[in-house]
Amino acid sequence: MALPTPTSSWTQGFDFPNRLFETSGNDYELYEEDDEFVLSIELPGFDPEEITASWDDGVLNVAAEREDDQRGTYRTYHRRFRFPKTVDEEAIEASYQNGILSVRLPVVVDAAMTGTEIEIES
Repeated sequence: MALPTPTSSWTQGFDFPNRLFETSGNDYELYEEDDEFVLSIELPGFDPEEITASWDDGVLNVAAEREDDQRGTYRTYHRRFRFPKTVDEEAIEASYQNGILSVRLPVVVDAAMTGTEIEIES
């Protein structure tokens, strides 16, 4: 049986494998209430002009880009959200306050769901 390799002093106390491969899954909240989806995304440090949101065939695309000339850095954000119900794309609303992008996506009530039922064999 091999003994575990001791961590070097500069990595002690850090959970590197989890932090290196983290998927930033905690930067948004999505829920459904009162016949609409409500999506909140944390985008601190961006200006509203640097954020774009677009709707395309059941998918919401959110992107943000920011260049900081003073620090010589460039930040980008991109995420796609697919929705399981028909959304009234003409009624989608978005606002940005205090670093939070909020998107409200009204569901078309009584819309026929598209797709094919899959038979489950036993």
